[in-house]
Amino acid sequence: MISRLNFRESIERGLEYWPGVALLGPRQCGKTTLARQIAQDLGGKIFDLENPVDAAALENPMLALESLRGLVVVDEVQRKPELFLILRVLMDRVGSPAKFLLLGSASPFLVHGVTESLAGRVALIDLQGFLLNEVGACDLTKLWARGGFPRSFLAENESLSHGWRRDFLRTFIEKDFGNLALGATPSSLGRLWQMSAHYHGQTLNASEIGRALGESYKTVQRHLELLEGAFMIRMLKPWYENLGKRLVRSPKLYIRDSGLLHSLLGIGSYDSLLGHPKIGASWEGFALEQVLAKLPKTDAWFWGTQGGAELDLFVQAGGRRIGFEFKVGDAPKMTKSLSIAQTDLALDELVVVKPTGRGYSLERKIRVLSLEETLQFCSEIAER
Repeated sequence: MISRLNFRESIERGLEYWPGVALLGPRQCGKTTLARQIAQDLGGKIFDLENPVDAAALENPMLALESLRGLVVVDEVQRKPELFLILRVLMDRVGSPAKFLLLGSASPFLVHGVTESLAGRVALIDLQGFLLNEVGACDLTKLWARGGFPRSFLAENESLSHGWRRDFLRTFIEKDFGNLALGATPSSLGRLWQMSAHYHGQTLNASEIGRALGESYKTVQRHLELLEGAFMIRMLKPWYENLGKRLVRSPKLYIRDSGLLHSLLGIGSYDSLLGHPKIGASWEGFALEQVLAKLPKTDAWFWGTQGGAELDLFVQAGGRRIGFEFKVGDAPKMTKSLSIAQTDLALDELVVVKPTGRGYSLERKIRVLSLEETLQFCSEIAER
């Protein structure tokens, strides 16, 4: 069992100060396991809305929930949106005897319910697959190759891991994605996701994808937004100011879990990844997700000019402007693009992130760090 102590502490701290906590994340990332551990230790009642018995018990939610004390967990709460109005009433009771932990895997629906009905009552916490600080730096290549979904990472061998991810992709496309009422066939959604993997790490061109799929660019955008809402992809927005330069203004597209990316690209092992032309983009997306997990409340952008200068990640945290560039090589060197980014964005620090090895300086305010060193640096920023 891999400890998820940081997430557990965040949940318990949220329950201490708020009537409820909404735990968001993709399916199969460990939300239910973590919630059950907390409920077992603190004492509480769990309702899983994918369980017909629990769903039937909540047909009259006020009757089922009003008398409960302690921790009440509602899993897949987005399946019953009418619960939010009832939960608001229960959370607003003076000296409420219950605290509520709400789990959801389709953030647009859950967040809409929270913002409409539970604003100011619920703390939002994002959960994802295993992170490097949870599994340990010694398992970096395994985590990168397999991704962070627990059953994929913990599989006995790479073949079983790859098989689990293929099954997950098929189930998500045919069942879970279909439940989002997209009005599209599983085959067209599968082609969209497959194409998204080939665009991983690139700026989004919805019109180009639409032409390839025989769809309008608006349909592609809508489907991608729902994939993003289900935590499957990230569309990283561009940063632009009036700098007198022509800047890239389309978002960059990433498959959030590196293991799913590799399965979509037909990469079945770490050895296969090493020789694949997408290895650089794969590292960029993997390391970017690890960094952003350490800076969960920080707005993030990428930056690029029409002239070719670019920066993979730009954040403003702790009153500082910080840039990150992700390089899969062991010994990244200074480039003109880094120099332009450092100057134009007035960065207080620019970190070039490589997989392993000792860090070193390139220039003043520009240094190379391993991913492990980078995450320690991010922890220090988050604590300020």
